[in-house]
Amino acid sequence: MGTRPILKNKLYLYLTEFFAGVSVMAVELGASRLLAPYFSSSQIVWTIIIGTIMIAMALGNLWGGRMADKDPNTDRLYRRLLIAAVWIAAIPVLGKYVILGISGLLVLTVSTNFLVIAAFCACVVIFVFPLFLLGTVTPCLVKYTVDSLNDSGRTVGNLGACNTIGSILGTFLPTFVTIPAVGTAVTFLLFSGILLVIGLVYFLSAKTKLKTCLVSLVLFLLCAVLGSGGSFAFWEKELTYEGESVYNYLQVKETERRVILSTNVLFGVQSVMMKDDGLTGMYYDYALAAPVMADLEEKTDPQILILGNGTGTYARQCTTYFPQARIEGVEIDSKITDLAYEYFDMPESVDVTTYDGRAYLQAVDKKYDVILVDAYQDITIPFQMSSTEFFTLVRDHLAPGGVMVVNLNMHSDGEGSINQALCDTIASIFPSVCTADVPNTTNRELFAALDGDLPQRMAENLAQVENPALAEHLTTVAEALTPYTGGGHILTDDQAPVEVLGMRAIDGIIQEELEYYQDVFREEGLSGLLKQF
Repeated sequence: MGTRPILKNKLYLYLTEFFAGVSVMAVELGASRLLAPYFSSSQIVWTIIIGTIMIAMALGNLWGGRMADKDPNTDRLYRRLLIAAVWIAAIPVLGKYVILGISGLLVLTVSTNFLVIAAFCACVVIFVFPLFLLGTVTPCLVKYTVDSLNDSGRTVGNLGACNTIGSILGTFLPTFVTIPAVGTAVTFLLFSGILLVIGLVYFLSAKTKLKTCLVSLVLFLLCAVLGSGGSFAFWEKELTYEGESVYNYLQVKETERRVILSTNVLFGVQSVMMKDDGLTGMYYDYALAAPVMADLEEKTDPQILILGNGTGTYARQCTTYFPQARIEGVEIDSKITDLAYEYFDMPESVDVTTYDGRAYLQAVDKKYDVILVDAYQDITIPFQMSSTEFFTLVRDHLAPGGVMVVNLNMHSDGEGSINQALCDTIASIFPSVCTADVPNTTNRELFAALDGDLPQRMAENLAQVENPALAEHLTTVAEALTPYTGGGHILTDDQAPVEVLGMRAIDGIIQEELEYYQDVFREEGLSGLLKQF
């Protein structure tokens, strides 16, 4: 170590520890965005990411400490940093293809828990090696910086503080600055570039390992060129918009008849606008039964609240079919609201608040005739918006005769299913509950009220619907309404395992899709399978 002038005052060692901490957390947050379009952004996927990274870091700590005792040469550490930097820079270029390859292999072999296994395998292949290398930093730096036992505690404490402060910075910068501003791919490149600079400065200051430095720099620049302009959604072409916000990976796609928003596109789409201002053919049309049940036509200044406003599809439909109503939307992602105005013609009359749906109900003292809860996305169901405490809040904000409608976006039936838990929870708060399945989708609409029989209210009020197309459609909805009797599967703030229940439902949906291809593979082999694509 004494042969490297850059390390004489140990400042560079502390800087190395600091930026290693920055990079670890930046890679962890980038990992969640890389995986979200394929495996969702649920707590389960986050658990896989955090667990995998902790395993990698622990193994790196163990191996790094042994190597530091065996051969205390700082050149080895900084060479590992160069390798980690190049690997991380390559993630935007190769990561999605690794995910595709792993998923393709698992399609042929896995029968259950596909999402969990595929996400874990992808994490292991993509992230374990570079984070294992970064895990070797701290034990090596302890070896290089501690000169005597008299100041070993202070030195180790200083290193730990540098790493922790770096981790804090590496948490906030990607989330609030780099990912929303320049995207996940460039975020990987920015923080891998920091590691690259740390390694290059070390070797160039000593005028050694110049060939290694040159190769690392060339590979990094190649990854920067190939990865900075890439798209996660390589299966989609000609997107109108692709970007990221603090909360979501976002796509806007336009067809001849529709404009479509997808967020973290595991399954389906999140919002649809029909260019002809007609019915969408999706669950929004079924949710239009709620204003009829609430008898909005007979009310003065009726109020509609949408929790999970998205791009305003439901708000736009309510404006069209119930123009007398005042509509408020709550959407936690302000970027989605911006897209709503830019691409989805959301009416300016809709007052949208950027806030969490439950927090909004706690903050306002107002009654609504209709409250739509549309905040569930794949298995990403906010537990705080699935509990008895939340639905009690909704109940307390309903005006007399008011109706709550909830979009349950997964057909998931049977004992212990996510839909049963949500329906039982709602039925424990509302005396009148009924459901209707949306044809050709995985959506189910749930309607709940404090008084009256909802199917009967629907039948009585249908005659007041003036629009012929809407009246015809709502007649079909009325025929599909099924009263629901609650059971004992109640979700509370203390216990709401919505992620696990949602994973079971998704696993069933995936398995139904995979069975066909697995049968083709068993009967015709790989060549037969390839003919399907």
